[in-house]
Amino acid sequence: MGKIPPLQEYRLTDRARFQMERRGIEKSEIEKVLRAPEQAEVARPGRVVYQSRFEQQDHLYLIRVVVDVAREPAEVVTVYRTSKIKKYWREA
Repeated sequence: MGKIPPLQEYRLTDRARFQMERRGIEKSEIEKVLRAPEQAEVARPGRVVYQSRFEQQDHLYLIRVVVDVAREPAEVVTVYRTSKIKKYWREA
């Protein structure tokens, strides 16, 4: 599959909003990931995971945004922050 384009238009599901609040992730962080992801990969047909690295309190984290791209507009299903960058990061 070719390069996955960044997302400009999307909506947040109730679950995504709940997870954002619970995990302390700002909407601005999600917007940065979706508009200029460092990486994006197809998780399964119709579902894409966008991810970017962020530094917070002298630690490097990965924010992963799971998006249902089969919807119009695309729907953010969930979002989370992880320190396990090596687990998810794909080297070129």
